[in-house]
Amino acid sequence: MPCSVFMPPSPERPVRLDSLTGLRWWAAFGVFTHHMTNLAPLPVRGLLAYSNYGVMFFFVLSGFVLTWSASAKITAPTFWWRRFARIYPAHFVALLLAIPIFYSFTPDPAQTWVKPVEVGILLLSVFLLQGWSRDPVILFSGNPAAWTLTREAFFYALHPAINRVVRLLSLPKTLVAVLAIVGAAFAYRDATVLLPETFTVALPLPVLRLNEFVLGMCAAHALRLGWRPRISPVLVYAVGAAFLAWLVLSPRLVPGGPVGSAIRASTNEWMIILCLLLIVAVAARDLSGGRSLLRSRTLVKLGEWSYAFYLVHATVIYAVLALLGGRPPSWSNLLWYAALLGVSIPVAAALHYGVEKPMERRVGPAPGATRQRRGALVGKRRIHGARHFRLRSARRFPARREHERLAAHLSLLCDALRRDARHDSHLMAPIGRERGIRHPRFKPTLCWRHTLPRRLENGG
Repeated sequence: MPCSVFMPPSPERPVRLDSLTGLRWWAAFGVFTHHMTNLAPLPVRGLLAYSNYGVMFFFVLSGFVLTWSASAKITAPTFWWRRFARIYPAHFVALLLAIPIFYSFTPDPAQTWVKPVEVGILLLSVFLLQGWSRDPVILFSGNPAAWTLTREAFFYALHPAINRVVRLLSLPKTLVAVLAIVGAAFAYRDATVLLPETFTVALPLPVLRLNEFVLGMCAAHALRLGWRPRISPVLVYAVGAAFLAWLVLSPRLVPGGPVGSAIRASTNEWMIILCLLLIVAVAARDLSGGRSLLRSRTLVKLGEWSYAFYLVHATVIYAVLALLGGRPPSWSNLLWYAALLGVSIPVAAALHYGVEKPMERRVGPAPGATRQRRGALVGKRRIHGARHFRLRSARRFPARREHERLAAHLSLLCDALRRDARHDSHLMAPIGRERGIRHPRFKPTLCWRHTLPRRLENGG
């Protein structure tokens, strides 16, 4: 059985992949469980330490979704404006909620997460610049969860230019680019381990994470070109679970060994491959019409709230930690997980419906787009008004109803035939130039599709 099949390229407006929206929720939930270990750790704390790779999943998924839904008709300024309207208003409100929890003029030394108020550092988080620093005081300034938005803003700035290059690649070249990016990631990891003093270690963090975003872009482009890999999502889940179990248990069972040490040193790169395979497998399952629990209404709704949930969950966790203190490791702490989810999800829903969606609708249209939308609405009203007048006239004069209906059908047929004629003319022009025809525009022989509209207009 082949490992992949080829389907016709996707249309300019690809279908919606709701299973990926459901996956977004599980990635956000993984980050939530990672931060919950600071409040109520579970006995499997070593396993939950790897749930922070949900952030990596977000980066790969972001590149995939933006490229999958990209259109050549959308200009770069319009894309950037829409991204700003989608991301920044909710971030700013979440930042205002986080400042009283994570900052104080007289911080308590026992509360290590509380920092002294420094306006300059807070301004970095306002403008999403904190993620360019490796200093934890700056990197996690403002809302500690918002450091990822610095990466996302950097990715958004480069997406239009990178996407223009990716669109030029054929399917084989796209798959080769994926392999090359993965190989470069492993080479960088080897360089940091073998040559820790090289300049590659000091690269800015957004630059180092760019490969995750570009891999998602290449995967989306390959699927748009018709690539359909036969990878079962269940198989990816099983391989991922086995890999995580090995990461947790191998230091105890097989502490030594060069192979195990090399794999553990490149855990980040192996997780990138797993995230990419999972996204591709789930997207291919949606495109083939297969069943998926990720498309359930509950998971899709939680996935839509996942960005707001990601922004507020740390604030809720550390607010409870400041009030009640931490808990010792125990399975009974699962009740704390349920309780904090019960608080964080409604807060996220309120942020989504109260800030994120309204501001996206209000700020979302790019400058100049309002006039185009208004013109489209006026055109629709004119068409609707003319249609209403014809229907009213047909009711008033029943004898003319059949004649007007036939005339309307003939008019639509003529318009369609004219479009086909123009389309054929544009298609045949390059053929004429290839055959050495010296006329400025090659005119193919007129067939019935070209002459029928004219004959109908002239009465037959």
